[in-house]
Amino acid sequence: MDNNINVVLASSSPRRHELLKMLFSEFEVCPADINEENLPDIPVFEVAEFLAAEKAKAISCKNALVIACDTVVISEDKILGKPKSTEDAIAMLSQLSEKTHVVVTGVCLCYNDKSISFSEKTEVEFYNLSKKDILAYIATGEPFDKAGAYGIQGLGAFFVKGIKGDYYNVVGLPVARLRQEILKLIGIQF
Repeated sequence: MDNNINVVLASSSPRRHELLKMLFSEFEVCPADINEENLPDIPVFEVAEFLAAEKAKAISCKNALVIACDTVVISEDKILGKPKSTEDAIAMLSQLSEKTHVVVTGVCLCYNDKSISFSEKTEVEFYNLSKKDILAYIATGEPFDKAGAYGIQGLGAFFVKGIKGDYYNVVGLPVARLRQEILKLIGIQF
């Protein structure tokens, strides 16, 4: 894409970085440092969009399109963050086993005095995971930097029975919806 605007991705995620290349050939990466622990009392399905908006506020760039994101995995009305330990990863993957969960990515776009935010939801169904499957996956180290303790774009793909919605949303950036929202916000052509 030929873009005449500066683009800032407010995320250090290598997965988001790669996906954003589908839309923009050049952009700056400037991770937002916010406290994600003390959340207001809001429904779990609104958390990702709230955090994305907080990240966008933390990265205020004039004359740049700021793209801030947050992805959460929701199972049984609880958010499963990044596992803090092996035991935490075992518990998360056991909870996801043979069930359907929801991955929500919240996105906030800011350009000068305009902003827009949205959430994209994707349902993910897992196969039954044996203890052996879970321990072998954890031994790879892959679960530890991913919400819900798995990466659909990596070895975690072996656990996925099916998805309903945007695959890229589960990876961490719903690129098709993002493109549509950018068009609405600033009207650039892709």
